[in-house]
Amino acid sequence: MNSTYKVDFGKPIALFPLPAVVLLPHGVQPLHIFEPRYVQMVDRCLASGNGRLEAADPIAMAVIDDDRYNPIGPTSLKSAVCVGRIKHHVALPDGRHNIFLEGVCRARIDEIDEPWGDRLHRRGWLRPLEKPHSQLPPMLEIRESLRELLAGPRLSRMTVASAVIDCIERDDVPTSILLELIGFTSLLDDAIRYRLLSEGNCHRRANLVEHELRILDGLMMKVDLQRPDRWPKGLSFN
Repeated sequence: MNSTYKVDFGKPIALFPLPAVVLLPHGVQPLHIFEPRYVQMVDRCLASGNGRLEAADPIAMAVIDDDRYNPIGPTSLKSAVCVGRIKHHVALPDGRHNIFLEGVCRARIDEIDEPWGDRLHRRGWLRPLEKPHSQLPPMLEIRESLRELLAGPRLSRMTVASAVIDCIERDDVPTSILLELIGFTSLLDDAIRYRLLSEGNCHRRANLVEHELRILDGLMMKVDLQRPDRWPKGLSFN
């Protein structure tokens, strides 16, 4: 979790579009970079730091907008992005890269700077969607509600539940970061993840995460009520 890296929104930021949300603030995503335009993108971001990863330019993970598909023009992008920093980098012999990208903050695309001249990749003029995490409220009630849900008889069976509860019980992990952790590890629906990414209000994000966990808890309860002798045609509703 990085709190010192500062994003300069006064200049365009490289855009890396993928079909779904793969990064939220404070998360880390491994990426294998092989397409020439994105190899160039990483090369240029690294070069901007003069060999120091902590000074390299950021990369914004964007989401392809399938609802606005254009077969003859540039790929349409959804407006919300997660701006990340290169946390770890391995250069491969053939010029490709393996990187770990750490999410820094949410932002929205104001304008796209299409490839021009020798630049192969797109950039975006962005604006931040929220205050720094250090300025966000503690939200102690939602924190306790999430702990009770994840420690309950159903959600506690999830693989990630115990690790998330350990984080909830740590005073040095802010509630705003817990929401990112739960959202990415427990909410797997692409549409829900994008809603979480695009929501700049921490209270509404908290309500969204709690609401989705309660829906998941309810579904698991219904599954638990099923008995094999009542399965229609011998099949469960799973």
